[in-house]
Amino acid sequence: MNFKVGIIGCTGMVGQRFATLLENHPWFTVTALAASSNSAGKTYKEAVGKRWAMEKPMPKAYEDMIVMDAAKVEEVAAKVDFCFCAVNMPKAEILALEEAYAKAECPIVSNNSANRFTPDVPMIIPEINPEHIEIIPAQRKRLGTKRGFIAVKSNCSLQSYVPALFPLSKYGIKRALVCTYQAISGAGKTFETWPEMVDNLIPYIGGEEEKSEREPLKIWGKVNGDKIELAETPAFTAQCLRVPVSDGHFAAVFCDFENKPTKEQIIEDWKNFAGRAQELNLPSAPKQFLNYFVEDNMPQTKLHRNLENGMAISLGRLREDTQYDYKFVGLSHNTLRGAAGGAVLLAELLCAEHYI
Repeated sequence: MNFKVGIIGCTGMVGQRFATLLENHPWFTVTALAASSNSAGKTYKEAVGKRWAMEKPMPKAYEDMIVMDAAKVEEVAAKVDFCFCAVNMPKAEILALEEAYAKAECPIVSNNSANRFTPDVPMIIPEINPEHIEIIPAQRKRLGTKRGFIAVKSNCSLQSYVPALFPLSKYGIKRALVCTYQAISGAGKTFETWPEMVDNLIPYIGGEEEKSEREPLKIWGKVNGDKIELAETPAFTAQCLRVPVSDGHFAAVFCDFENKPTKEQIIEDWKNFAGRAQELNLPSAPKQFLNYFVEDNMPQTKLHRNLENGMAISLGRLREDTQYDYKFVGLSHNTLRGAAGGAVLLAELLCAEHYI
């Protein structure tokens, strides 16, 4: 497989992460970089300037590529088979831009939240709800397209707890309380650009708690005709905090079951859980998706966020609780599994299943 791909919003932190992930991808070759009109016409190196935030240097192959104007949809679409989208714009503008690309017969795999609750847009974690891609023909019918569609990945914080809870659905999860401790890269920042976060904690991230409570219900939902119907359970409540960590979102999770499993059953379920991404052996899929650590002081953000190239989930401290049946902690890399890496894995799924 060989697909020509574009990165819309290539200058931001997630766009930069896409660039590093796609540099040596076995299926995808970047043939278009696009951003706002402020960056258009410049080389990628000039457009990003001193804002390069990745530990890896900018890929040499992209340094001298001329950044295109993302608003010139037909021009960008003509150079690619599909595009990743990670723009920083008002929601209404993102909705319009992504739909314009889809109508130009350019599939969009989006990191943005704007289309997550469009009823016929699938929001997919490939190991968990790959069957939601079956809604795409209904979306194409609405858009009047043959190839074009929009698919999205979920909010980055969900990766630290939803993958852990999903394999336990067979026990009837009634409710889950989640506190997330989220890295500054989730805000597109580094300690250099956000020095006030050093030795600090902010107990508020705009819109994050609503996403953390509602998005899992779409992932748990079912395709019904021309829409994805949200699940009614589990009931989620969330509190989200910004913490002085560069990368890696952490979650403290409390949950109740209809049929309470044993601790040993839960750990065994986590160990054995694999999804469509593993069945298809997709290039970005972790071999072991869920990893449980028995040590009381594990997992740790610095030690485990890059497990399996940042695409695996780390879990620990599973124990019974006085108010809930169980509590545990989870960790995911927010710009890899949670953002660009999750979108690349979703694109691999869409290509392998012949939707692109």
